[in-house]
Amino acid sequence: MKNRFITLFLASLIGLLPVLAQQMPHWQKHGSATQLMVDNRPYLILGGELGNSSASSLQDIDRIFPKLKRTGLNTVLVPAYWDLIEAEEGTFDFSLVDHAITQARANDLRIVFLWFGAWKNSMSCYAPLWFKQDYKKYPRVRTQTGKPLEIASPFSDNVFQADSKAFKAFMRHLSETDGDKHTVIMVQVENEIGMLESARDYSEEANRLFQSAIPEKLADYLVKNKKTLHPWLAGKWQKAGGKTEGNWQEVFGTDLYTDEIFMAWHYATYVERMIQCGREAYNLPMYVNAAMNSRGRKPGEYPSAGPLAHLIDIWHCAAPGIDLLAPDLYDKGFTGWTAQYKLHNNPLFIPEIRLEPNDGVRAFYVFGEHDGIGFSPFSIEDAPDRPSYQLTQSYLKLKELMPLITRYQGQGAMKGLLFDQTEKERTLAWDNTLLICKHFFTLPWDSRATDGSVWPEGGGLVIRMAENEYLIAGSGIVVEFKSKEEAALSTAQAKLGEDGFVLEGEGRQASAVRWKNEKRIGIGSVDEVSVNEDGSLNFIRRYNGDQDHQGRHARIGVDNFQILHVKLYEYR
Repeated sequence: MKNRFITLFLASLIGLLPVLAQQMPHWQKHGSATQLMVDNRPYLILGGELGNSSASSLQDIDRIFPKLKRTGLNTVLVPAYWDLIEAEEGTFDFSLVDHAITQARANDLRIVFLWFGAWKNSMSCYAPLWFKQDYKKYPRVRTQTGKPLEIASPFSDNVFQADSKAFKAFMRHLSETDGDKHTVIMVQVENEIGMLESARDYSEEANRLFQSAIPEKLADYLVKNKKTLHPWLAGKWQKAGGKTEGNWQEVFGTDLYTDEIFMAWHYATYVERMIQCGREAYNLPMYVNAAMNSRGRKPGEYPSAGPLAHLIDIWHCAAPGIDLLAPDLYDKGFTGWTAQYKLHNNPLFIPEIRLEPNDGVRAFYVFGEHDGIGFSPFSIEDAPDRPSYQLTQSYLKLKELMPLITRYQGQGAMKGLLFDQTEKERTLAWDNTLLICKHFFTLPWDSRATDGSVWPEGGGLVIRMAENEYLIAGSGIVVEFKSKEEAALSTAQAKLGEDGFVLEGEGRQASAVRWKNEKRIGIGSVDEVSVNEDGSLNFIRRYNGDQDHQGRHARIGVDNFQILHVKLYEYR
């Protein structure tokens, strides 16, 4: 009897192993990278965010989700609307949430839910009507002139209790309905928090706290992290005297940006409390997103005090439970914005970016250059519904590449490329090998390169798989390989004609350089490949003729997304 009991007990444990193995979505370090783990495997979000109103009806969800699968997504970012979930105070309706999950499962999609609670793009537009009407119980912020704004006060405990009660009910519902499936892999808390019109709230309670001493927790953080503070915050603090005691203006100075720091502390404190309430019900990864401080605007002209890069230390100190701060990108200067958010203490996720054809190559750049977690154009339901659409082609290749990208993240063996008509070239270096990478239209063989057309962005990623072995993937790029010695001698660039040969008189300077027996790097082979689920490569075709210019470079045209496997050799 005893042995039979032990056998049954062990059998029950074995039966539970598949369930136990499917851990909650969580974070894991991989070298210098942070990876999102879903069902125990590193996961890249090839996403799209729905427009604000596109998940507010069952019919829209039914219509849109099959299209998202055809567009190539593996993840959809879906609003969860407080005003529709709790239209009557204390009564919760999760029918839209459940329908989105059902449709996601039917279309092989994961979900990141966006909690449109107390704030959405600064305003309290998705708070229920019963909340909005009772402005005495749920007060608003005020401008310096005393004007109330349609922005719920983060200083009101009543506001927090109402918001957090609904959020906790939402998270509990996710746990009960999806806790064993993990269709939902992450949650965004609020949306683009920040003050508009004023840099901070001027309500009576806000003014009292502004004149009070800064929190001891913040003072300790400044001292402890003095050497690693964001340069902007460190400079502002030191310029004001580097004090750790006093009110906000005494510690940080008297300007709009001190107002912003103060407000950021209290927004972040509010969000931290929200996260802790939510995690009591269901411990999913959680993040916040930011509207950018762009175009020369000042706090209050942009959403002041949101989770912006220059305020990252304020947000990390007040809200350590936040997993990452994420930028919403609608401005020029893509590479500069992404660099601001890929920090030692902040992995990069782009939950919103303007939907446009260049998104396809930008996704490659984010994963290759910054070990990104995910990429997600906004209003994704408006993407063209055709297989040739650039984002669809891009996501198809990135899905193939996911085993290799996640393997090489954080290992120093992967870089991203992104080129346009201004930024046309970048040189990568590994040991003695230089990769001279350029926009495809630096070659003269496509009429669009020289007829005045606006160049589409070209971009991709490069993985160094071994000393003389590289994987190049993306669209609109060309890569030459040189030893450092050869590159030092080859300073002159010969101009090519449409036939690929040097134009008359344009190659003489380069050919006149005296050669001193330095090693040269040659291309042994360029193969187009596909990638299996285990990361192994499948040969498709050899490109050792016109397609690599007879061994001079590897290239991918602007109208294609491809994966190339390149083997090099050395000769004298």
